[in-house]
Amino acid sequence: MYKIALITGDGIGPELSESVISVLDTVNDKLGVKVEITKLEAGDAALQKTGKALPDQTLDTIKKSDACLKAPVGESAADVIVVLRRLLDLYANIRPAKSYPNMPALKENIDMVIVRENTEDLYTGMEFDVGDTCIALRSISKSASERIAKHAFETAIRRDQKRKVTCVHKSNVMRKTDGLFAKTCENISKNYPQIAFEHMYVDACAMNLIRQPEAFDVIVTTNLFGDILSDEASQVVGGLGMAPAANIGDRFALFEPVHGAAFDIAGKDIANPSSFILSAKMMFEWLGTKNNDKSCHDAARKIEDAVYGIVKEGIKTKDIGGNKSTKEFTQNVISRIT
Repeated sequence: MYKIALITGDGIGPELSESVISVLDTVNDKLGVKVEITKLEAGDAALQKTGKALPDQTLDTIKKSDACLKAPVGESAADVIVVLRRLLDLYANIRPAKSYPNMPALKENIDMVIVRENTEDLYTGMEFDVGDTCIALRSISKSASERIAKHAFETAIRRDQKRKVTCVHKSNVMRKTDGLFAKTCENISKNYPQIAFEHMYVDACAMNLIRQPEAFDVIVTTNLFGDILSDEASQVVGGLGMAPAANIGDRFALFEPVHGAAFDIAGKDIANPSSFILSAKMMFEWLGTKNNDKSCHDAARKIEDAVYGIVKEGIKTKDIGGNKSTKEFTQNVISRIT
């Protein structure tokens, strides 16, 4: 029995959470992967209710779980996800970008993963006022660079596709910080001779994501660059509605859709739940690898096949030009899983 913590979030979060619960219940009942779901509060509503965006009870329950699913939250997102990343040492942010049928992707054969270092860089919040100037400190360490590089190469091995890792940085300008990151990734690459390795400056990468996105396999990069490039990659394959994400550490992992809480369509039952459903698929992949559980891998494959099959038929929710409600779309996913 896997204990799954589910942060239901704000805006469209509760609606998407119900979709994911339906999918998890189906996996529990039909695919032999037993899950116990605990719904938790975090985000704007939790802040208003308890005075904390991440209540102590929520954090305690997450720590006792096998994995966490997080729906989108509102303005207090940084007080939830950034805190969880640091407290649980979720150092690898994993963002797949894959073109699905009948979605406005730039090309049909895009299938890449961005592996983003998740704990340092400019996102540590070390900012200061010095007179009329603001200063932000950027920290890049050898240890963090080593472990994210290893994660990228292991990801390339598991994917077994182009078997290539692209290290993205700007070491020609930031010679110390990005220089350390680039050199460390290159040193790690020597332990993986079966995986091709290349360097690419971040501006060139941003261009090539538009020009030839199908050429990428695994991109490894720093926190800020990864944040920007992964959103760009999501748009390249048709938008954030099909973009799942994982925050992975050595012992724990949290999975979430990339997009925000979309307050403008909350409560209308029209939001596309695909990114959250695909985040659950990533969760089962991680649980399967961590616990050597083939049934989890089977569940992950069936979830993705279901979503792929539905969009291939042109079935879409109303927010992306279709005629299905969130509940109807979810029911179609469940029907294909079973």
